Amino acid sequence: MLAVAVVSALTLGGTPGAYAVPLTASTPAAYATTTAGSPLTADSTTKAVPTLTGPELAASWTAPLSTRGRYIVDANGNRFKLKSGNWSGAQGTWEGSGDVNDVANHQAKQKSNNIPLGLDRVPIQRILDDFHALGLNSIRLPYADAMIRDTTVVPDSAVAANPKLKGKTPLQVYDAVVDALTADGFAVILNNHTTTYRFCCSLDGNERWNSGQSTEEWIDDWLFLAKRYKANKRVVGADLRNEVRRDTWHDPNWGWDDGHDLYKAYQQAGNKILEVDPDLLIIMEGINWQGIPQGLFPHGRPMLTPVRNLSNTLIKSGKLVYSAHFYGYTGPNHTGATGSWWDGNTNDPRYRELSPEELIKVVHDQALFVTEAGQHFTAPVWISEFGAGGRGQTNDQEKDWFRRFTDILVKNDIDFAQWPLVGWTTDGVPNDSWALNHYDSKGNRLGLADGGDWRAADWFKLVNAPGKTGKVAETDHWYVLDRDQNLSATMRRQPDWSPGNRKGNCPDTARLIAFARSSNRSLCTDANQPAKGDGTWVTVDDESHVKDGDWAWGRFKLQCPDNHFAVGYSANGPVNRLLCAPSSKPLPTQNRLVWFDKGDNRPADGGSSGSDWAPGYYKGQCRDDEYLAGVAMRWYLHTGTVLDVLLCRPLPKEQEDDGGFFGRPDHK
Repeated sequence: MLAVAVVSALTLGGTPGAYAVPLTASTPAAYATTTAGSPLTADSTTKAVPTLTGPELAASWTAPLSTRGRYIVDANGNRFKLKSGNWSGAQGTWEGSGDVNDVANHQAKQKSNNIPLGLDRVPIQRILDDFHALGLNSIRLPYADAMIRDTTVVPDSAVAANPKLKGKTPLQVYDAVVDALTADGFAVILNNHTTTYRFCCSLDGNERWNSGQSTEEWIDDWLFLAKRYKANKRVVGADLRNEVRRDTWHDPNWGWDDGHDLYKAYQQAGNKILEVDPDLLIIMEGINWQGIPQGLFPHGRPMLTPVRNLSNTLIKSGKLVYSAHFYGYTGPNHTGATGSWWDGNTNDPRYRELSPEELIKVVHDQALFVTEAGQHFTAPVWISEFGAGGRGQTNDQEKDWFRRFTDILVKNDIDFAQWPLVGWTTDGVPNDSWALNHYDSKGNRLGLADGGDWRAADWFKLVNAPGKTGKVAETDHWYVLDRDQNLSATMRRQPDWSPGNRKGNCPDTARLIAFARSSNRSLCTDANQPAKGDGTWVTVDDESHVKDGDWAWGRFKLQCPDNHFAVGYSANGPVNRLLCAPSSKPLPTQNRLVWFDKGDNRPADGGSSGSDWAPGYYKGQCRDDEYLAGVAMRWYLHTGTVLDVLLCRPLPKEQEDDGGFFGRPDHK
């Protein structure tokens, strides 16, 4: 019972809510209100952002979005930095106890009626105008899985300022919000925030993607939404799950191949979504909390650290984005709770208590390392939640944290999304001071730059920060295959090519280049990728193509036919088949052997050499200017049959401009 007692009242996630330390406001009269929709004005500490109208924002980028290395790009290959905010509400605001109809039992005494906040107070276009004035180009739009099946009509009072939404269900209101946002030029990222309408994030029944539902049901809900918004190309992303964390008894894990394996769940969901809508970005947030939050037990906030050794691979290149959340009152090993150890206060440092150097290091180690170029994990990182309480904030550490953290985002040119955008005011005081814009019951706005909000200077520093713009060059990729992963769109459309065996098939834009001995992992790349020919892909399960001499005497060999390169394999214990794709042009046949002779035989340069994609295992890897033509195995007394040799052959040296050798595949 200790686990239940210790974690019963904790914030194991990060989204601020009623569990955060209350903020005390100064004199309410100091909070001057502004008519909703009027232009934001800058005070003496604020440099306001140039405001784009809806048509101007829409004209500034072309959907859909993809990735090139660490950057998100639009359909023309131009950098599209996510400058986002979270418009919360559709994920639910009820805190889990008391009458759900009593506003006092909702987060910050704000009852959303399970639709985006503010629609009862302000016409939707005015809300969007205020988003433009904040310098936003994208909106993270949380929802609960419960919304998809909710046939309840929202109360008229919940959409009083938007009478056209009367008589609609929460999903239909969500549809209307998506339509309005995208018509006004914003990119929309759908975010599966919760399973039920209970406000996140502690022990609330929403800890994992399969809390209160099966993994299959969760994926089915995603496929429903992917189909629903497929025609709207400004719906750009699927943010798969919010703040996955420990429940009462179990930790989430990364790569254990069980029912709590977040890596596996992301793989399954992401690839199935791309089969429905290949244009969506697939956004994967790391593990938000593991362990019992008590000093006697291991505990912590892994975030994206597991990605360093096991990254995700999708069937469509250029669609993976990683995300992470940071709040000053939480920490790398701190739940964010206050009080005693019994309440989950582990007494570990909070992020706001770290020195400037410590904070920079931990943010890099938990998230920003993913932006390092040329690694198997290289991808954009989106800090999809961060924030701090604004008006009434009395904690100087919190203010200092917010300034230092936004400086980190600026220096590293990182995509971001603030939490939250919209809140209420009561008697001139914000109900939730974390929101950037607050509205009273008459629709008057108290906005970030209306004066009196200390965050304004740091916010506009962030949205106005210089960074990469314009065309982003294509880049090489490396992809990890782990266990049974068929990531070839071509092979997924065909019958099982090696029944009963686990398979590793590279994405269609890549080829097989490396193996880890005695493990389930291999590596693919598109570096210098030769174009595939129109012929049939060949399955090799014997030595029939070994015709030019025994290149690995005494070992069983699998070799692709001439002018073919390996793109996949199957295994049942040892590798038992190679999958070989035809090349559109002749391939050289000079041999270079890479031996698994008690060493890590990876090239010194290129080839994701700055990261270990299979820690603890011997690895063999062809160079980036080679293709894998074959493998050889041998039986050993202590290990059984294992990989012993790779057959690497050179790719042609000459470059061509007709999409042939060294012609980079299209990642859009």
